[in-house]
Amino acid sequence: MAAMVVVLAWWASTGVVLRLVWLPRRTHIASVIVMTALAGGGGVAVYETLGVTTAEAAYTAFGGALALWAWHELVFLLGWVTGPHRTPWAPGGTGWRRFVQATSVLIHHEVALAVTFLALAAPSVGAANRVAAWTFGVLWVMRLSAKFNVFLGVRNVSVEFVLPHLRYLTTYFRRAPMNALMPVSLLVGGGMVVALGAHALGWRAGSMVGQPGAGAAFGVTAHTLVATILVLALVEHLCLVLPLPDAMLWRWMLRDLRREARSDV
Repeated sequence: MAAMVVVLAWWASTGVVLRLVWLPRRTHIASVIVMTALAGGGGVAVYETLGVTTAEAAYTAFGGALALWAWHELVFLLGWVTGPHRTPWAPGGTGWRRFVQATSVLIHHEVALAVTFLALAAPSVGAANRVAAWTFGVLWVMRLSAKFNVFLGVRNVSVEFVLPHLRYLTTYFRRAPMNALMPVSLLVGGGMVVALGAHALGWRAGSMVGQPGAGAAFGVTAHTLVATILVLALVEHLCLVLPLPDAMLWRWMLRDLRREARSDV
């Protein structure tokens, strides 16, 4: 059940953010206001459940972290929080210079993510319920890994969901069959999934043999939630190097909106 919740929440939240982004520009302020309210509610829910070890509290903390992540995705894709430079990659910039240029178009977004993670992680130290910090941390680290992989070079880069005002970002993408970081990302991520899965199975086994299990349901749920979101992040990595049409999951809901957005003034 926890795995199904994560898959549905991931698909729905991504679709909602993309749909809001592609709505006419006159709706963007309202969208950010609503998403800010949801993220604020999510943050409150996270802090309220730090000491609660029930399955419901695990779901609540996960949902709060996802709401905060969705807010960051929305303001980034709208171009509100990106970086100090909003220009295409200058031809001739290679190596370290290219990296600095690429960093300058994203750094404000990355700093905002880091600050949010610290705000979740700091009060989680020693807390019973750390699902929110784990969830946001996995999303942040794996998204950062995906960005580095796209920068270094991958086979498939989907740019169809990028709005015109952010098309300059695509000039920093590189196409290549593979890069040295991708196997490391997959191996480390896969190892973390195995570890989380083993913990979830351990909690499950303990509850089945009648061990004191007041927190058994929480342990199983918490580790399954984080493991599943990590699996989805690994699938997104695989989509960068394998011919997997992940964009079709959301393309159907955006076809009419992208046409309207192009004509919106």
